[in-house]
Amino acid sequence: MVSWMICRLVVLVFGMLYPAYASYKAVKTKNIREYVRWMMYWIVFALFMAVETFTDIFISWFPFYYEIKMAFVLWLLSPYTRGASLLYRKFVHPSLSRHEKEIDTCIVQAKERSYETVLSFGKRGLNIAASAAVQAATKGTGQGGCRTATPTMSAGQIQRQSPSHLPGPERSLW
Repeated sequence: MVSWMICRLVVLVFGMLYPAYASYKAVKTKNIREYVRWMMYWIVFALFMAVETFTDIFISWFPFYYEIKMAFVLWLLSPYTRGASLLYRKFVHPSLSRHEKEIDTCIVQAKERSYETVLSFGKRGLNIAASAAVQAATKGTGQGGCRTATPTMSAGQIQRQSPSHLPGPERSLW
């Protein structure tokens, strides 16, 4: 449990916050070399986070799993090892280049399908809301206008609550 918490802190600080600030500085100073370095880092880190989602579920029981994960994040970040740059140039860039057309096609199809799905769900939602409104309106007008919820009482309850100690006309209100 302690190693998990330390790992989350290391990944947050050294894997996200420091690189985010360094990326900001690279963009601000318009240093192309640093800009490219941090773009490569973020691509590799995004892939790491995607893989981490599944490895955390299936192999987090492995001894020293969190320690290895912390070391990996620090290795990616280190200017001495240039781990992110190495992984990007050796594995990520060649893989993405080989499959770029297929990935682009899948993204375009996903955009089209998501747009159609949102429209379909929107239409269904509006139809359900409209039919619910019509049903509510017909129920309300079918019984003489606007109806409010009133509790029902038996005759015995009414008699127990009626002010029997009051003289004549006041009793008739109950």
